[in-house]
Amino acid sequence: MDFRYLGNSGLKVSEISYGNWITHGSQVENDQAKACVKAALDAGITTFDTADTYANTKAEVVLGEALAGVRRESVEILTKVYWPTGPGGPNDTGLSRKHIHESINASLKRLQTDYVDVYQAHRFDTETPLEETMEAFADLVRAGKVLYVGVSEWTADQLREGHRLARELRIPLVSNQPQYSMLWRVIEGEVVPASEELGIGQIVFSPIAQGVLTGKYLPGQPVPEGSRATDASGANFIKRFLTDDVLTRVQELKPIAAEVDLSLAQLAVAWVLQNPNVSSAIIGASRPEQVGENVKAAGVKLEDSLLKQIDEVLGTIVERDPAKTAQNAPQTRPV
Repeated sequence: MDFRYLGNSGLKVSEISYGNWITHGSQVENDQAKACVKAALDAGITTFDTADTYANTKAEVVLGEALAGVRRESVEILTKVYWPTGPGGPNDTGLSRKHIHESINASLKRLQTDYVDVYQAHRFDTETPLEETMEAFADLVRAGKVLYVGVSEWTADQLREGHRLARELRIPLVSNQPQYSMLWRVIEGEVVPASEELGIGQIVFSPIAQGVLTGKYLPGQPVPEGSRATDASGANFIKRFLTDDVLTRVQELKPIAAEVDLSLAQLAVAWVLQNPNVSSAIIGASRPEQVGENVKAAGVKLEDSLLKQIDEVLGTIVERDPAKTAQNAPQTRPV
C-alpha cells in the first residue's frame, strides 16, 4: 500500500481507503462486513470512511465493532454529518450547531473512539449560515473530538468560502469527498483547480461507478441479482450509467486493462489515482476477496498513451459538466 498526504496537511492516508456506504448494516451481514474490514487491514489499508446516515447509523456501529482492538493510532477514521438520522426530527439533519454537536457525540459512541481523524460536511447546507457551521466544527477541533475537517460534494465557490472561514478560525479544512471516475469527471473543471489552490485533497467515492466499471453489467442484459443496481440506496447513483452505449464502451476497455495486467475494476481505481489532487480512492466490498483484488491498483502508474486510449474508447459518454456538482446537491435541507 502506498500513502499520500491529505491535501497540504501532514496527515497521510492510504491511497486506497475502505468505505462502508450501502454494504455495512444493510446489504452485508455483520460477520461478513467485519471480515471485509479485516481484509482491508491485512491489505495495508489504514483509512476507513463511513457516515452517520449510512444504514441510519448502523454502518458506524459495524465499523466500530470491526476496528475494536485495532491500535487507534494506526488507522484514520473518517465520518460525516448532514443527512437525516434517527427518527427524522426537524433538527436531525443539516449542519446547524445543534445537529453537528449531537451528531459527533453519537458517532464517537458508535465508532468506539474518542475522536475522528476527519469529520466531513456530507453536503453543503443552504439553510444554515456557513459561519455557524464552521464555528461548530472549530469547537470540535478545539475539544479534541475532530482532528481535521472535510466536506463532500461542495462546489469550488463553497470550498473557497469554507476554506476562508476555516483559516480565520485556525482549523484545518483539508479534504473534499466527491464522486469521481472515468465516467464522471465533473470535478476536473472547477473543483480540482480550486482545491489545488487551497491545499485541499480529494477522497473520491465510486471510482468504479457503483460497479459499472467492473464490466459485470452487460448491454442488453438484465442487471445481476443483488447488485448495486437493485439496492434502493445505490440504484439512483448507478442508473445514469446503465445505457447500452455506456456498457458497450466499458466492455471495450477490457483489452486496455489486459495490456497492463489489470482487471477492469483495478484499472478504474488506478485511473482516479493518476490525478495528483486525489489523496485516496474509496472502495467498498461485500466479500473479503474483493478488497484484495481492488488494492492491486495501489502504486500503479498508467502511461499517458494508455490514458489516451481510455479517453478514445469512452468518447462522449464521459460526463464533464462542472455544473453537475451544484445540480446534484440538495437545494433545501433534507428531511
